[in-house]
Amino acid sequence: MAKSVNVTLLDATPRVPLEAASVRGKVRTFVDTIALVTADTDADGDIWYVADVPSNAKILSIKLYNDVVDAHATPTLDANLGVYNGDIKFTTSAGTTYAADALIDENAYGDVGTGTLLTSTTSTFLGVANVAGTELAYAVRNINLINNFVWEDCGLPEDPNVPLRIAFTVAVAAATHQDGDISVVVTYAQE
Repeated sequence: MAKSVNVTLLDATPRVPLEAASVRGKVRTFVDTIALVTADTDADGDIWYVADVPSNAKILSIKLYNDVVDAHATPTLDANLGVYNGDIKFTTSAGTTYAADALIDENAYGDVGTGTLLTSTTSTFLGVANVAGTELAYAVRNINLINNFVWEDCGLPEDPNVPLRIAFTVAVAAATHQDGDISVVVTYAQE
């Protein structure tokens, strides 16, 4: 017999209280589209904010749909997927201050450097139209971290209780950009 972490805790005597987002939490979505143009993909470090989620959300899925936005000349467009601060400045207990839109973790969910995400020549991302959707939430995040809050996924020491943003950051700019849309559906659990 095998039991998941939360089932084991529910079976404990006395019963252990669980985080509401993990057990009987509400599932919510953030759905949006960005119309990318050359200015959005022509420089390393360009940022595409795709979702705004509560810091205490538990990311279940990040699904990407896209038009072709890279015509495959060298270099090809590559991007990381991570977390930025939202529009509210905060300071951690360790004394680190994050301004509005500040980078927290550029590759919390996807890292070009590991070869696991978002290279237009090795996946359906950006170089090929993708209407079926590609799951990105676990491109680099281990599946056993599904109970993490977003603030944990991006390495913060505690919950800042502010909205955080899921964002792509261009790691390698496109040599031959094509205007096109990317759409993202972020699904998360929350109390």
